[in-house]
Amino acid sequence: MSDLNDRGGAAPGRVRNLRSPWAVGGELPKTTLSVLAATGFLLPLLAWMVISTGGLVDAVFLPTPPQVLKSVQAWASEGDLFSDIGISIGRVYGGFALAVLVALPLGIALGAVTPVRALLEPLIDFSRYLPAVAFIPLIMLWVGIEESAKVAVIFVGTVCQMVLLVAGDIARVPDASIEAARTMGASNQEVIQHVLIPAAWPAMFDTLRAMMGLSWTYLVVAELVAASSGLGFSILKAQRFLQTDRIFAGILLIGLVGLVTDQAFRWLHRRAFSWFYLRG
Repeated sequence: MSDLNDRGGAAPGRVRNLRSPWAVGGELPKTTLSVLAATGFLLPLLAWMVISTGGLVDAVFLPTPPQVLKSVQAWASEGDLFSDIGISIGRVYGGFALAVLVALPLGIALGAVTPVRALLEPLIDFSRYLPAVAFIPLIMLWVGIEESAKVAVIFVGTVCQMVLLVAGDIARVPDASIEAARTMGASNQEVIQHVLIPAAWPAMFDTLRAMMGLSWTYLVVAELVAASSGLGFSILKAQRFLQTDRIFAGILLIGLVGLVTDQAFRWLHRRAFSWFYLRG
């Protein structure tokens, strides 16, 4: 499943020898990759099962996998599960989309134009270390406690990181490409539009994929703001009643939905930049 094993693949019809899997940058057959990926999930599950069912830990602290599964079934039978999942997805996607609208143009400007970088990079670098949870009182004051507040928390938590990563993707475009465009008379705007952005798009898409993962980590924080639904809210509510099985269920569901989203980004990356995987 790793992208490191996707890149540098052979073109269709071309026979190549796989490098030793134990070498730096080694490769594995796809079947072996799938088996190892499944094993990576099964081993922690097995350890969880052994510890939780062996009487080593009280169920209040560590419920068994069957207990967590029953909690998910009960959650679904109550009619709230899919509603909570949909609400949380909407909040995460909304905050992420707003961050993208701000971060992409600003990051491109920072990476391409030196005066813009000199002016804004120190401020943005400072701002990314400000904890999003600390902004909750201000967000409630400025935008209220409705859905916009939850979206705003996710936006605040991701936008500065996204700006700097996009700027780095733009800055890593080789100078040779820029100089070649300039010798043909390209203006600054044309260099940005026709050289920098196309060359950096695969890396920027990977940045967006990583930032989507970061957005999911802010979900529980976002749902601290007067929420009455959502996966994060359900986790916080279960905490008050020591419903550890429901807490585990909520955490695992967030991870599952996040994984599906991540794999969708990965699939889109391969479709949009197929040439990127034929290099080498």
